[in-house]
Amino acid sequence: MHTPHIDPPLHTSRRTLLTLIGASLVAGPLLATQSQAAASGGLDDPAKKEIAMKLVSSAENSSLDWKAQYKYIEDIGDGRGYTAGIIGFCSGTGDMLDLVELYTQRKPGNVLAKYLPALRKVNGSDSHQGLDPGFPADWRKAAQDTAFQQAQNDERDRVYFNPAVAQGKTDGIGVLGQFTYYDAIVMHGDGGDSTSFSNIRRRALAKAKPPAQGGDEVTYLNAFLDARVWAMKQEEAHSDTTRVDTEQRVFLQKRNLNLDPPLNWKVYGDSYHIG
Repeated sequence: MHTPHIDPPLHTSRRTLLTLIGASLVAGPLLATQSQAAASGGLDDPAKKEIAMKLVSSAENSSLDWKAQYKYIEDIGDGRGYTAGIIGFCSGTGDMLDLVELYTQRKPGNVLAKYLPALRKVNGSDSHQGLDPGFPADWRKAAQDTAFQQAQNDERDRVYFNPAVAQGKTDGIGVLGQFTYYDAIVMHGDGGDSTSFSNIRRRALAKAKPPAQGGDEVTYLNAFLDARVWAMKQEEAHSDTTRVDTEQRVFLQKRNLNLDPPLNWKVYGDSYHIG
């Protein structure tokens, strides 16, 4: 379960991420470099991806057991309705709607399908209208279905993980750098607001060049993390920056650019270890 340390789910603008990042990358120079970058390894390597899921879960859920979060659902009072699942899908920000639509496309008549009209109506608000009282219990029931678990995995990858890794490979940064991108997208989403992933990256590019532009990787990643900390401090709910200060920055200071275990870090003062 989430703890009071939870970071709030993303702004509505994160729904533009696929078109702004994913689609543009697929249409852009990534095609020429993706196979080469993938061959050299990346965060999408299954072992590295598992590490990434645990790192995010340590910050989002105060637990390394990210798979225990399929069933999680709660209104944490942040104005975005229900927050649920492995990546904090929200009834108020559109990605929960997309998830349930995908699940229903794959498995018509599932226990959540009947809530689709309500999810469309409450999108963009914190309203529970049409969802209460049964939605939380039905979410937990659906979470026992491997088809729903797979739908959560696939939406996480489509909207957050894959675009982050693709952008990281395009910028010539390694596993740690790709993770810093992924964690930023999970928290901030993407879009036109100043704290979105694209604008965090833009602030970093104003200070340092990534390896793909001839820059030093450590110097660039420090600039990106500086920009990330700035963005986090713009919103009170994000103002605790330990997931950068005592997690990502620790790995960077050790020059562990490939996120090779053993990994030791802290978030919100709690210690974690991956052997």
